[in-house]
Amino acid sequence: MTDTPRRVALRRVTLTAVTGLGLCLTLLPAGQAQAQAQAPARVPCNDVAALRTAIGNANTDGGTIALAPHCVYTLTAADNPDDGLPEITGKVRITGNNTTIQRAQFAPAFRIFHVGQGGSLSLDSLTVRGGQAPPAPLLASNGGAVYNDRGRVALTDTTVRNNSSSWLGGGIWNSRGTLVLRNTTVRDNTSENAGGVATNGTMTMRGGALRDNTGTLWAGGLANAGDTTLTDVSVDGNHIGGQSGSFLHLGGGIMTMQIDDESGPLRLNATRVRGNIAQGQGGGILIGADEPTTLYRSVVTRNAANGGPGSGGGIYNSSSRFGLFTNPVAGPERTSSNSAKQTAEVNLIRSAVFKNTPDNCAPPNSVPRCDAVGSAPATNTPEPGRN
Repeated sequence: MTDTPRRVALRRVTLTAVTGLGLCLTLLPAGQAQAQAQAPARVPCNDVAALRTAIGNANTDGGTIALAPHCVYTLTAADNPDDGLPEITGKVRITGNNTTIQRAQFAPAFRIFHVGQGGSLSLDSLTVRGGQAPPAPLLASNGGAVYNDRGRVALTDTTVRNNSSSWLGGGIWNSRGTLVLRNTTVRDNTSENAGGVATNGTMTMRGGALRDNTGTLWAGGLANAGDTTLTDVSVDGNHIGGQSGSFLHLGGGIMTMQIDDESGPLRLNATRVRGNIAQGQGGGILIGADEPTTLYRSVVTRNAANGGPGSGGGIYNSSSRFGLFTNPVAGPERTSSNSAKQTAEVNLIRSAVFKNTPDNCAPPNSVPRCDAVGSAPATNTPEPGRN
């Protein structure tokens, strides 16, 4: 029987359908295998050995590690000499739900996370607490909870609290890496310098708070030596220095400086700097680097500097350049330095600096438009329950 055009077209449609079905049957198992490969690795509650194994696997293959909700994972011993968990060398994402990773109270000193060069760590909905960077050698005692060494760290809906280091970054030390904080709170951490966070890389923080952190020498809440932007952040209740005033106790809330000869600009968008205390200069912010600082729609208020008249309760734009080192430098070993610099550029754009004590900004005329709203005295003691 001779094929009609209609029969030929019908056979072509049928062949196409069968071929498409074959393709679907061929591709489906591969899709299932890919979905299985991307399934989260689930770690039972407080199974630290399984958590370490999961991190090791993720370092090699990537993927997500899902921790048990409402659970505390307690690290009683270090995984390596300095860190409680394996070093992050691959792409690792750890998620939880009201979940905590902590160092045991009487365990030897070790930080919680260390991200190596090229590594990537994401933490979602976790609390990281109790980390303690080993105290020796002093210049390497950095990042009590997280030490990011030229990698990438992203914290979302996470709390970093009650961690400590002996030199720099009681909570987080971002060394020439990328740090992204989203709706994250860094609080109640302590260090000689930068009780909360220290960075000489790139830092972006949106939402959340730097709160109630304490330092001894410089920078109670944040030490910025990189390119940092804070948007809709509360910087409040941080403290620098001991009980007696000293010109060395600088930057209650934020301090700009050099770290390992790196420095960079600071920008605050819709950010509040409130209730911070420096026993020396710069209760709210101290400018100690040759880099611009810009405040846009931000407020600096009710901060205090106890270094006497002219100590900059709100903002102190220092004529000195301050620097810290995390490795010995050539010649006689130094840990910190200061030298003369030109007055750095501070831009107040639709921002207010008011009710700081003993003054809003110092030295006079170093921060344009600072005193446009006047200066009213503020208390120089912490609020109840803080510091």
